[in-house]
Amino acid sequence: MKFYWIKTSALLKKMFSNYVWDIPNNENSVYLTFDDGPTPEITQWTLLQLKKYNAKATFFCIGNNVEKHPELFNTIIQEDHAIGNHTYNHLNGWKTETETYIKNAKQCEIRISNQQSEINNRKSKLFRPPYGKIKSKQAKKLMELGYKIIMWDVLSADFDSSITREKCLNNVISNVQSGSIIVFHDSVKGFKNLEYVLPKTLEFLKQNGYKCEAIL
Repeated sequence: MKFYWIKTSALLKKMFSNYVWDIPNNENSVYLTFDDGPTPEITQWTLLQLKKYNAKATFFCIGNNVEKHPELFNTIIQEDHAIGNHTYNHLNGWKTETETYIKNAKQCEIRISNQQSEINNRKSKLFRPPYGKIKSKQAKKLMELGYKIIMWDVLSADFDSSITREKCLNNVISNVQSGSIIVFHDSVKGFKNLEYVLPKTLEFLKQNGYKCEAIL
């Protein structure tokens, strides 16, 4: 199993302080995020769970999936969740030339913007690098384009099929605190864990006085 941080270290946050790792606040707000969608059935299910708890979230969408499933993408917007750019083809920044990476991100931006303009005028300027892997030159160019680079404070690891659903849930509830940005995936790969973890996470957050907000 590859190593990954569940709770992002303070040192890493300090080293890359130009990225957004958490959003400190006095309102007991946390920020649920979902990567890799929209995905038929799974994203609809995710939206239903969020609606049950009056929770808002941020969806970092792959441009190609937005193109294939525009109505589902529109539903995310109509239910007043935030949208972020996750590149057009889920590129690994460490393995991609900067010019290609930026072009791919712009392709995703065009697809997202075209869909959003049909519903409202809110433009997305949030970006999360797939796998959390991005070169400094890539990040600099994206920030020059007006993007905020959104990373995370807590990784659920729902994508990891080698861990139990209980472990996945514990990754979240034992590490969440006010201001945490939490990563889930509305993808086929992550759904085995997400289906178990998300409802229990939402109930835990409600019982402990947290509010789930979208990233603006």
